[in-house]
Amino acid sequence: MSINQKTSEELKETVRNKYSQISDQGADYNARSCCGAGGESKKVYNIMTDDYSELEGYNSDADLGLGCGLPTQFAKIKKGDTVIDLGSGAGNDCFVARHETGPEGKVLGIDFTESMISKARQNAEKLGYNNVEFRFGDIEEMPVSDNIADVVVSNCVLNLVPDKPKVFSEIHRVLKPGGHFSISDIVLEGDLPKSLRQDAEMYAGCVAGAIQKEKYLNHIHEVGFENITIQKEKPIELPDDILSQYLNHEEINEFNSGGTGIYSITVFAQKPGKTNVSYQNQVTELVSENNSASCEPGSGCC
Repeated sequence: MSINQKTSEELKETVRNKYSQISDQGADYNARSCCGAGGESKKVYNIMTDDYSELEGYNSDADLGLGCGLPTQFAKIKKGDTVIDLGSGAGNDCFVARHETGPEGKVLGIDFTESMISKARQNAEKLGYNNVEFRFGDIEEMPVSDNIADVVVSNCVLNLVPDKPKVFSEIHRVLKPGGHFSISDIVLEGDLPKSLRQDAEMYAGCVAGAIQKEKYLNHIHEVGFENITIQKEKPIELPDDILSQYLNHEEINEFNSGGTGIYSITVFAQKPGKTNVSYQNQVTELVSENNSASCEPGSGCC
């Protein structure tokens, strides 16, 4: 199934249908696949996901194993903040963010899959949170007012959006002057094999929808953000038993030995304007999570 002939709306419908299905899958299955799509690996447990279970505010019912980072861990959320989570799924990042904002803050999750919104609302009701709201909507055209959020977070969602510059423009619009975002996403260095790049299921699986890292960061800069910082970076390795569904043996060997890299990055950027917080004024490349020199959240190095 090729993605090249699909319009933006058709791609969105592909993702919407797939994520309606994913909402009923178990977190274990999703963690062994590519964002719940692309088949299940029998060899690797967590292909993309990071472990949320140690974070305050974590709720296992809301964790579908679909993320590729921990953006809320790096988001510098303060008590009383208004936070928007893009592609909020069953609500996991929203509930972690709510712990940071406290009851005096406000958290809004936006998702365009009705089954995810329903699941998230049920989770919020069970937890008794009256300051966490889930709203049905397209993150390319957010159903919120201008200059409303202190912080925007998102976890492995922008890959699924055909018009990434439009989303960054929308993030810029809804943030207050001086507000910031922390987003975990998948980016590339080098070109994916054609069979992976053209498969609509792998688009829904956060891989075929990924763009080059440099281009991704340029989109952020062009919209007008500043203090762009890569807070965390880790390589994503697709196991052979998943690759074999799309590539032959020779293509798998070529892919594994070639120069293509798939990475999860967590990116911070700030909207210009008055703020009480000072951040670095450049793009900062931090080392991989596997390197002992990596920044720790709150250490001040990022």
